[in-house]
Order: sequence, then C-alpha cells, then structure tokens
Amino acid sequence: MPDTTSQGATYMQQYATPSDLTVEDKATLVDTLLRYRDERPTLPLFKRLSSGQWITVTAKHFADEVDGVAKGLIASGIEPGDRVAICSATRYEWSLLDYAIWRAGATTVAVYETSAPDQVQYLLDDSGTVALIVEDDNHRDKFREVTAALPALRETFVIDDGAVNELTQRGADVPDSELDSRHANTVSSDAATLIYTSGTTGRPKGVVLTHANFLAECAATREAVGSGLEEGNSTLLFLPLAHVFARVIAVASLESGVIVGHTSDIPHLVEHLATFKPNYVLSVPRVFEKVYNSAKQKAYDGGKGSIFDKAADTAIEYSEALEKGGPGIVLKLKHKVFDALVYNKLRAALGGNCDGAISGGAPLGARLGHFFRGAGVPVYEGYGLSETTAAITANSEEHQRVGSVGRPIPGVTIAIAEEDGEVLVKGPVVFTEYWHNPDATADAIRDGWFHTGDVGRLDDGFLYITGRKKELIVTAGGKNVSPAQLEDSIRAHPMISQCLVVGDNKPFIAALITIDTEAVPGWLERNGLAADTPLTELASNDKLRAEITEAVDAANAKVSKAEAIKKFNILDTDFTIDSGELTPTMKLKRNIIHSAHQKAIADLYT
Repeated sequence: MPDTTSQGATYMQQYATPSDLTVEDKATLVDTLLRYRDERPTLPLFKRLSSGQWITVTAKHFADEVDGVAKGLIASGIEPGDRVAICSATRYEWSLLDYAIWRAGATTVAVYETSAPDQVQYLLDDSGTVALIVEDDNHRDKFREVTAALPALRETFVIDDGAVNELTQRGADVPDSELDSRHANTVSSDAATLIYTSGTTGRPKGVVLTHANFLAECAATREAVGSGLEEGNSTLLFLPLAHVFARVIAVASLESGVIVGHTSDIPHLVEHLATFKPNYVLSVPRVFEKVYNSAKQKAYDGGKGSIFDKAADTAIEYSEALEKGGPGIVLKLKHKVFDALVYNKLRAALGGNCDGAISGGAPLGARLGHFFRGAGVPVYEGYGLSETTAAITANSEEHQRVGSVGRPIPGVTIAIAEEDGEVLVKGPVVFTEYWHNPDATADAIRDGWFHTGDVGRLDDGFLYITGRKKELIVTAGGKNVSPAQLEDSIRAHPMISQCLVVGDNKPFIAALITIDTEAVPGWLERNGLAADTPLTELASNDKLRAEITEAVDAANAKVSKAEAIKKFNILDTDFTIDSGELTPTMKLKRNIIHSAHQKAIADLYT
C-alpha cells in the first residue's frame, strides 16, 4: 500500500491513500478475459463441483462459454444498455451469465434468490428489465404472477432447465463481429450493474455501478489486500453474488488470476472447504460468529469447554500482543500448546490451506478479530457499501488494527463530518447515481462527497465505524445510543442467534433476543432436559435466562449506565431471511422486526 497522507479541510478529520491507478475510457470488465483467451488460454480461472470433484475451467473455455451465451442474448433481442436480471444462488453460472451480459453490452440487475415476489416485481419494474434469468422452476413459478404484469419483461430463462445451452444454441448464427462491435462501443462509464440497496429502512434504490467503478475497485483492492489476490491462489465463494462484496471479489479474482469456486450449499460448506482447500475466504461477520460459536459449543458438548475457553483467551491475548511489541516467551509457549489442541482443528475446518479471510458487510467486533488472528487465520476487515462498489477501507497484511475497518484503499479519501461524525467518501469507486432517482442521488452526493449514513472516527488513518445515523436510538431522556456494539457483544454467546436493541423514545434501553436452534440440542443435553423441549418452553427456562443475563451484563459493562440494557425478552422464533427480518447478508431489518414484534417490545415497557 502506498504511503498515506493526512489533509486538512473543513471536516473534523480527513485521510487519503494516494494512487496512480487510472481506468482508461475504453476499458471494460471483459477486457482481461479476452486477453487471457488470446495470450494464456490454459490459465485456470474456475473450479466447478461435479460428482464430488472440482473440475478446472480454463480461460479459453470460460471465454468461449461467455461468447456463446452473449450471442444467445443478442439473438434474443438484447440491445446495448438493456437490463438483464439474474436471480440465483451462488453458482458457476452466475459468473458466466454476468460476463455474458457485459459481453453483449448490457447491464446486469442483481436479484437475491431469497427475494419475495413483490420485491422482485419492484426491482424488475423499476429497472425496466427486459430478460430475467432464474435458477430453477421454483423461482419461475414463484415469480410467474408478478412477472406477467411487467410490460418490459419479454422472456424468462431457467438455469436448471438448460438456459446456458438454450442461449448458446439460439445464438449460433450471430457472428463474432457483432460481439466485437458491441465490445468496441462499450466504454468504462457505461453501467455494468444495478444493485439494489437492501431496504432496511425503506424502498430499495438502484445503485448504478459502471465498468470504471468495478475496475477501480478491483485494482485498489488487489493493491490493498496483497497476497490474497495473487495469481494461482484460490477462493470458494459462498456469499450471495447479488451482494456487491462477493461480486467484486469474483471480478477481482478473475482480474488477478485467482481460481474461484462457487457453492450455496451452506449445510455442507465445511465439506466443500475441505475438498476445495481455498487460500482465503470472504464472509460476513455472522458466519465468523457461527464458526466460533459452533466450535465452542462442540467443545462444551465434548466436555472440553474449559480447554476451548483457555485457548480462546490465549488466542486473543496473543493477537493483542502483536500490536504491543509482540508476545513474550510464556505466551508463545501457551499459544503453541493450544495450536496443537484447538487452532489447527479450526484451520482444518476451513480446508487446511486458508491463511487469511476477508470480512465485510457489518462490523466484526474486536474480540472475534483477535481470536481468529491468534488462531492463525487473520480476518482482514473492510468497510464499504453498494454505493462504493464494496470496500473503501481495508485492513491488510502490512497494516492491520483489529477492531478497525482499515485504512482507505488506494485512490479513496475519507472524511468525518464535523457536525455529526458521518463518514464521507470521495474516489473513483463511488457510484454515479441511483437509477431514475435524482433526488436521492443529490441527497447522497453533496459537494462531491458521498454521505454514507454511517458514523465513525479516524485514528492514524484507520477508520472505526461507531454506528449508523438512521439506527441511532434516542431515549426519552435524550441519550443517543448506537445499538450495534451491544448487539454484537450479545450475539457472541453460543446460544444466541440474533439481538435487536430497542429504546427509541422510551425511558430505557431494552432488547429482543432469539435462540440459535443449532446450539439447542447440546445445551439441552448438558442441562438434563428432554431433546424434544419446544422453543416456547426453552425461551422461558430459568437456566437459559441466567446464561443470557450474563451475556447482557457483559455487554452492558462496555457502555455507560444510560446505554445499558435494562430488560430483555427471549423470543421463541428467530429472525430469518425467509421471514423478511434479515437481509441476505444477515443484517437486521429493524423496521420489519419492530412491526412484527410490537407486543414483545411493548411488554418490555410495562
């Protein structure tokens, strides 16, 4: 990473990472792929899971597939600039279709495969999508009624019904010259994708990201992240490709010659990691929390809970020592012992070759970050939004402070607004506009700065996110409370799945807490309760409440008395993506949860 410089301005703090990276006016996202085909046709770019084996896909094979599908799109009437939507779980075809859409000069509309029909209708209608590609017949049937009402939508393709072959056959008579013409007429300022905001507080907005945005982000990320994105390395993608974070890593990997595998089979993720053996993984904090909690729960179920706790404390102490002159000889010896007992098993669960991970989408939490670094899998936390083409800051091998989201990536300037501490951003990765929404665009980008809506602070160039403006709770007594710190701390308990802190215009702070059903069987066995104990009964169990009270007390110890949780309710249902209470990256949809659990919240204040 280049040297960074501080700059004075009319802001409380400002920090920039300079860069000489530029994106040519004619550059597009298919340029590197086409160059690979001409110059390095045998370069491995992907691995596909087939009959339990990972099969290599070379640059030539992938590029030829992309051309075949792109010709099929052209034969289907897709014109340059048209919007084509993909609604599918993470799989090889997602990346193939994405590149084919770009090769045809069109724009990809990313749709989460968990979306409800009314959400899909809104996104396709708002974007003017002319063709929809879904994963399977269930999706087609689920969306049939709403898609029939969309005048611009002409056709729906189904991946599992052979969409790739169908399009390839349909485009057999389209000449290569048509592809070349479209490529020649595509410029870096053209829209590559529309990614709709998750809508945690209102109607989703279509974020327009250009080829230049993606190329700038990929180049800066490669420079910032370092060895993780070196040619020949590999990563297994399991986050939704509809999310900008996974999408950028997919593109940056191809740009870097990193081999990519895909899976959406989360129940068998550990098995896939074991056979794929990635060099690095990317995920959201909730997944890292689940890895930690499940390892802890497994240790307790096997009567080795105290060993795990000591190992965790040692890992955290070891990681903290790395930032304070390095660990001493006694700590090194303890660390070596627990590496053999605990840490190596954790690394084995990630495939055995994983020497780093990237986390984004939400705050990771310092304790979790220190644990994984101390266990030999440093998690490099970054920060970004759809509007910034994913990361605008990142920790790296050279510059890491656990608990921060890193320094600005090359070419990005971060400022902290003096009046309210809002994080502001400038740089080539910032989006151009919200689709057909000039008022929202003008509100988000003011005086050349994108206003993120997040609150933070800078320390030696490292950004710390302290909350989100719209999520700030103002109690009846006028106290401003950021719920994230409390929620993150409470979720660290292995029996807790989710936590929602409430208290806006209320006399005190309270919380709704849900139970992690995966941890329930072991807890019931350890506490001598029947295996078929229903969640309705467990939610009122005195032993469980006592454990959760300890977790709440531990979280309260990190905040002031006015910010502390005074009461909490344990729910007998979880917040899920399917219920609409979580986004696909497992962020809380606070307005939805408040509406669905009005009585439970009201009970906290009676």
